[in-house]
Amino acid sequence: MSTPPTDFSTDFSAAVAAHVVRYGGSFFPEPIDRAQGSYVFAGDRRWLDFTSGQMSAILGHCHPDIVTTVRESIGRLDHLFSGMLSAPVVDLATRLAATLPEPLSHVLQLTTGAESNEAALRMAKLYTGGHEIVSFSKSWHGMTAGAVAATYSSGRAGYGPVAPGNLALPTPDAYRSRFVGADGEYDWQTELDFGFELIDAQSTGALAACIVEPILSSGGIIDLPPGYLAALKRKCEERGMLLIVDEAQTGLWRTGAAYAFERDGVVPDILTLSKTLGAGLPIAAVVTSAEIETVCHERGFLFFTTHVSDPLVAAVGCTVLDVLDAGVGAAVAAKGQRLRAGLDELATRHELIGDVRGRGLMQGIELVTDRDSKEPAHEIGTEVTMRCYENGLHMNVVQLPGMGSIFRIAPPLTATDDEIDDGLSILDRALSG
Repeated sequence: MSTPPTDFSTDFSAAVAAHVVRYGGSFFPEPIDRAQGSYVFAGDRRWLDFTSGQMSAILGHCHPDIVTTVRESIGRLDHLFSGMLSAPVVDLATRLAATLPEPLSHVLQLTTGAESNEAALRMAKLYTGGHEIVSFSKSWHGMTAGAVAATYSSGRAGYGPVAPGNLALPTPDAYRSRFVGADGEYDWQTELDFGFELIDAQSTGALAACIVEPILSSGGIIDLPPGYLAALKRKCEERGMLLIVDEAQTGLWRTGAAYAFERDGVVPDILTLSKTLGAGLPIAAVVTSAEIETVCHERGFLFFTTHVSDPLVAAVGCTVLDVLDAGVGAAVAAKGQRLRAGLDELATRHELIGDVRGRGLMQGIELVTDRDSKEPAHEIGTEVTMRCYENGLHMNVVQLPGMGSIFRIAPPLTATDDEIDDGLSILDRALSG
């Protein structure tokens, strides 16, 4: 016998206050009761979703092909003992490997981005014999023990010691870097060299891996400069480290290419995927080489979780690849150019916009009180967010300390030109006050 849904028409906020644990930032003030395509709805109100849910619903909400797959799969294969494999799991592993350059060939299917990063870090430590992990000073890789130890953008204070051996590398933020050459241009190579001088000085000789996002999302939509990832890979090779590329948000065409690392002609030793792979449903993956997989297996690699290799979400992942292959992925570059052109045009009319950055349908704007001083406009960012909300646009200002002036803009890959233009128009009005 099913329990009737709770009527929240009058006491939603009270119920939240009484029973829901707050886990960061603030909650949307109204209960969302449905979502479709590029929109989320609360009763008669709707908002254009320029964050794709939690940066995940790349095919929009409730895509019909995903709905069909879930309905069919739930009645046939939902969840299995972790030692059992199914056709959807092997099919997804095979298809993912086919989208990637050699030697990336072996896939571990998990649930969340943090979990995939946790597995990748354990794999790197086991393979190299080291334990030291390098990540960016504005990184975000998840909330599990190893992943959170490699996260520096927020959440470190008050929880006690993290795993030993985690070392921070300066984030290559072209807009705010102190590393500027005599010509006034950002000198990322000197910054990288300096960062590794510090790493080498702190290391005990047990470097295992460097884990990075090609575009730091929670760090403020910071796109690595062209060439940086290749130079970073060389630094890792020189020290016997593995390079782990975290493409939780950038993987599967979000940036206009199948994978963001492709731009620099670099192949990571380990690739992690999550958000975009499930188009809103919880599936993640670790992809590595046959050599690394073999060595780790021989040394007893263990990552036996409740939902490893679950068939239902694997079937969803296959459907996501089907939809992307049918043309959605190839269309992202043009849509990204349209979004970027619109943001650049807004920047010419709004002095508040200090910087526009990003790739494809993953763009960011940083608001400042003054373009010369680059003083962050945190309070104005909050006001702009509310004005967007009031006018039917869900925009995500980064909800981390010191990040209230940076917007992450990531509409679904299925968003139409009209929806992109509509979002830009609402943002324009919100910036106008």
